[in-house]
Amino acid sequence: MSDRHVLLVHGWQSPTRGHWQLWLSAELRHLGWQVHFPRFPSPGTPVLRSWLPVLRDRLASVPRGDELVVLAHCVGATLWLHHAATLGGRDRRVDRVLLAGLPGRGWNHPDLVGLRPPPPHSWSLRRAAGITRMVCGSDDPIAPVRESEEWARALRIGLDVVPDAGHLDAESGYGPWPGALEWALDPRAESVAAAGNPGPPADLGALHHRDVLDARR
Repeated sequence: MSDRHVLLVHGWQSPTRGHWQLWLSAELRHLGWQVHFPRFPSPGTPVLRSWLPVLRDRLASVPRGDELVVLAHCVGATLWLHHAATLGGRDRRVDRVLLAGLPGRGWNHPDLVGLRPPPPHSWSLRRAAGITRMVCGSDDPIAPVRESEEWARALRIGLDVVPDAGHLDAESGYGPWPGALEWALDPRAESVAAAGNPGPPADLGALHHRDVLDARR
């Protein structure tokens, strides 16, 4: 069994067919990684007290000596900030984290009142992971560049801005995303944008997100 693990944290409403997290899950499994892709309860109306235990249960299931990479999208990235901010000193620290499309603090939606962004604490991210990086699209209405830059400065982490990438979701063509795959594979990788843009839309055939996401609670 592989000692390399990836934890994919889906965002609001869970990934739809063609989303890069579904593609990445299949790619990493093919390469022999252990893929953790938990299904969070009520993905259309996320609630912190329901989502956070699922995330922490999955983190705790990975042996401490194994490599663990986390890629979180949208409110999944918001969830990671809450996890980091309330992490205990003996809780598991991961190797690398990518926060994709972290919503701006000014983005409000009535379905998301249960999972709003916490105040930024740079020290908490360093305690939670060896490396944390952000990526956003230049035209993302949910994670505007200006607010993403403010997040990155406050959290003291690197930020990649990908031209015309929207919210980095299936509707924006993300899809196969070589940059995310290369970043996950290479501990020395820095810029996600430099590692590759998305390829043609994924041909997932009959594969549905319910077949890929882990239904365990």
